[in-house]
Amino acid sequence: MKRYLLGTILFSFSIPNLLYAEDNVGDVCRDCESKKGLVSKFLEKSLEATNKLAENQKDGVRFNCSKDEISKLKTEMPKFLAELKIDPSLVVIKDSLDGAKLGFVLSTPDNDTSTLNFDQRKEFNIKDDIVELPTETTKKVPTTVTENGVSKVVYKYVTIQGKRRIHTVSKKEIALSLFQHGRLSEFQDEGCNIQAFKDHVAIRQNTAAWTENLGWGFPDGKAAGWNPKYWDDTPTPKRGPLHKAINDIFMNQHRYSMGCYSASKSVMSQGILDYYARIRPDPEKLAKIEKAMLTDKRPLSDVEPGSAWDFIKSMTPEDLKVEGKILTVKKGVAKDNFIAGDWAYIQNTDEKSSDMPGYEGSNAVYLGRNNFDDYYGEMPNKHYTFNEKINEVYQWRYGVFTASESSQKKAKKLTPEEFNQILEAPGEGGILSKNRIGPKIY
Repeated sequence: MKRYLLGTILFSFSIPNLLYAEDNVGDVCRDCESKKGLVSKFLEKSLEATNKLAENQKDGVRFNCSKDEISKLKTEMPKFLAELKIDPSLVVIKDSLDGAKLGFVLSTPDNDTSTLNFDQRKEFNIKDDIVELPTETTKKVPTTVTENGVSKVVYKYVTIQGKRRIHTVSKKEIALSLFQHGRLSEFQDEGCNIQAFKDHVAIRQNTAAWTENLGWGFPDGKAAGWNPKYWDDTPTPKRGPLHKAINDIFMNQHRYSMGCYSASKSVMSQGILDYYARIRPDPEKLAKIEKAMLTDKRPLSDVEPGSAWDFIKSMTPEDLKVEGKILTVKKGVAKDNFIAGDWAYIQNTDEKSSDMPGYEGSNAVYLGRNNFDDYYGEMPNKHYTFNEKINEVYQWRYGVFTASESSQKKAKKLTPEEFNQILEAPGEGGILSKNRIGPKIY
């Protein structure tokens, strides 16, 4: 029995005795050379099958790069996974014959697409990361001034910079989620290096971290509110740089009121801009991203591709062609597959209640650990679980618009079968889009 490890497939087969066996007197078979040629052709076909498998990889992460870049990644990715304390047995590495593709997929069953319970799976050993976010507080400070020889105390307002430590999704969970079945994330061109992968994981974590504790106002049919120090009501920034204007949305939340669409665009933008401005400063990339956002002088418009909304009937062909300034979209994602830093959409398919401004659907950002955003401080635990977020949108058709006891009495209790049905895509009897919006690879 000969065993050959070809890429990711372990081929096992028996080689007939007539190929290599010696006869009873010890003479080597006279037809060995031609028989060896048959084995060579078999191996060639097996290698082709391996290469085809790598090219048709449907899940996890795949790098499409040069041979030199792939060679480096083969060394550097295992080191990064070791830093994250990921057990090597959890990840299957896929290689290709041409050396230009490298894949990483979880060793979970092919039909296991869920990431919602990763923190509950003992084999993953996932714990929260603790990160620091900047804070700003304004204080009234007494100051002594002297005028014409007379001293007096006056009060001035000063801004004090600080830091706060928060628990958020771990980089380990994000990496494992990227490797899970249910979608394929591809890295190529500028993404053909380990730093691009590290940045992508860290940007997703930063997006989640900034979304952990929010309390913006909700317009509820009224005009949105933007801090006039930085924005007009378009909203267009009044002063630069852009990352500081975006950052103010999070530092002075009480000055802002917006719907969940603007809120989601804000958190996705903050996750990227703040990463390259504060966490791993890169002036060149930061300038590139800000330039892209300010192309039309409206930085929060068209940050995502128009094709992210291809399930909405009112979208025009021109709308669908919008490229997306800083975000990309992955389509056909499994309904229970979310990666921290994903922006998903849950559509209110009820004709009557969806006519109300703000209740057309819910733009939801995933924070890992089965948590979704609570932009308006409505939930006691500051987050929605997956089931709570889905149920929230579905219950709008029954007039349930708040978490109050009186409102919740109107809710319809769903059977497990009914709940599974509404997890299908809009147009297929459900309300959950199969599209996931996420950061581009920089």
